[in-house]
Order: sequence, then structure tokens, then C-alpha cells
Amino acid sequence: MVNVNTVYKTVLYILNKEQRGYITPDEFNTLGTQVQREIFEAYFEELNQQLRIPQNDSEYANRVANLEEKIDIFNTSNLCTGTNPFILPTDVHRIGSIKLDGSSVIPSIGIQKVNRAEYTLLNNSPLTKPTTSYPVYIGETTGAPSAAPSQIVVHPSSITSNVRCNYIKAPVDPRWGYSVGSLGQYIYDSTTYSSGSLNINSSLLTSITTQFSGATNTSYTNLETGVGGVTTSGSGTGLKMSMTVALGVATAINVTSVGTGFQVGDVIRFSTAIFGGGANQEVTLTAADLNSGSTYGSTQFELHPTEQTNLILQILMYSGVVIRDPQIVQTAASMVQQDEVLEKS
Repeated sequence: MVNVNTVYKTVLYILNKEQRGYITPDEFNTLGTQVQREIFEAYFEELNQQLRIPQNDSEYANRVANLEEKIDIFNTSNLCTGTNPFILPTDVHRIGSIKLDGSSVIPSIGIQKVNRAEYTLLNNSPLTKPTTSYPVYIGETTGAPSAAPSQIVVHPSSITSNVRCNYIKAPVDPRWGYSVGSLGQYIYDSTTYSSGSLNINSSLLTSITTQFSGATNTSYTNLETGVGGVTTSGSGTGLKMSMTVALGVATAINVTSVGTGFQVGDVIRFSTAIFGGGANQEVTLTAADLNSGSTYGSTQFELHPTEQTNLILQILMYSGVVIRDPQIVQTAASMVQQDEVLEKS
């Protein structure tokens, strides 16, 4: 992976040095998404071209092997859902192969791809008609924005489970997540983005819908949903908070661990059996409390680390800056890393 914060800070450094203005986090995220997709798509055409050219057998300088290494980052496998038609995984970009999973006794069976005309011809003959030993599939698109079909129909129809797709997944869009500081500055949020995670270090006071009444005055740390009188109405887990109670009511509730699987409308309940008082305190999550409704949470570039310079150059190009010497980018990236070390020391 390529660190999204390093790329963004390097782009900002060069833009500032060239006096070409500023790029906001939202603009960077949009350009970063476009550039990552362009680089990713170029792998397949470049691999096609390199396969036509004789390659050397060097351990590190074989272009085909190097390209395959970059593509393999996105190579994965998952079972299809449904019972025929089968729904392909949502992140499918290019299908590699479809197979019927076997067991310790029965081996896996490859499922051959055919089009509708081919299936008609095969099905009309008793000798070529698809069977559970020689199945076929037809790809179908249901409107999903993907280069691959969104579902497949397997023949014979008696196959209703254990269909596995080996595929190249689409890269996840990068995201430079941030909070806004007291001076209006953007502060990088290194926590991993998840639509169902809460915002790190954020306050939940404004989301209180039922306040304590006469709770015990003290400070709490590491309050966790599902533990010690803190429950949730939803399926989210792993949320941790700190809380201060003064004059019988909560005066501070801050997120210390973001959790996952939470949704807007989930109620976090603090039991009076543990915290005292005459009423349970309830916090009802709003869109602003979650990553999906805020600027918090980051997603790294999924490309091979060797693509860092290429990413920076192409984002700068979209920003109107052309850098002909990649060494300038490498120097800028090095200076950004030095600044980060000094900030932490």
C-alpha cells in the first residue's frame, strides 16, 4: 500500500514550493481516486503488451513478473451468494475463474463460461448438455457499476451452493480523513475508515437523548459497549468511551476506540445499575457521529509501494503542475517524512 498522508503532504509541499495554490482534502480525495483507477486499469493493457515481448529470466527485472506482482495485490477469492442465479462479490472487477467448491473427498470442479448462443447449442445435444461434473455459467449484468457481470447463472440448475469466484477486485477509493482544529486547520485522522465506525476523539454530548438524573460524580475510562452496564440497540461492537459525570449528569463523553458495525439511530445506553441515578442515559447516534457522515477515517492507496512517485506526479498533473524530474518528488517525500519525525520527537 501507499500511505495516503505521505502522498497528500508531498503534493501540498510541491504546490506550495511552485506557488501553485492549494488543494483541499476533498479535492485530493477526488483526484486520488481518479489517478489510482487510471494506474490500476493501465496494468492490464501493459501486461498484454509485455506478454508479446520476449522477457529475460532475471529474478528482479522481468517486466511480466513485476506487473503480475502489482496485480496480485487485488487477486482474491470469495463464495458467491444466492442459490442460482448466484450474486458475485460486490468488489469484482475482472473474473478470473468460477469453480464449484469440493471437499476432502470430491475435488473442485471448474465451471466453464459460455454465452447464451453457446449454451443453447450445448444444451440441445445429450453428449454436450451441462452436468454437475461439467457445469457451465452465463454472466449477467443487473446494473451494477462494474467491468464484470454482477451475477451468474449456472447450468445445470440443480447446482445451488458452493460456487466460488476467483477474481481481481476493484481498488478501494483512497480517503485522506481529517478533523478540523481550533484554528481551522485540517488534522490528519490515521484511523481506518469504516462506514460503521464512530469518529475518534469526538464528543457524543450533543447526541444525548436521555440524560442521567443524579448519577455518581466521577470519571470513567474504557467504557465499552456490551461491558459493565453499557449496551447498544444495534449490532455494533468494540466502541470504547471515556465519560465524566458532574452534578449527577454527563459533562463529557468522548470516543477513544471507534468500534465497527454501528448505524444512525443506534442507541448507546448507560445503565443506572452501574452509574447510579434515577434514569438510564441514552445516546442516539446521528450521521455526524459516524465516519460515513463526517470527514473522519482514512483509506490508504491500495497500489504497490513503487507507485508512490507515479501517484504524486499524476495528481500534480491534474492540479496543473508538470514535474519532469521524478527525483524532485522523491526529495519532497523525504522532507515530508523528516518533518513528521520532528513533529513526533
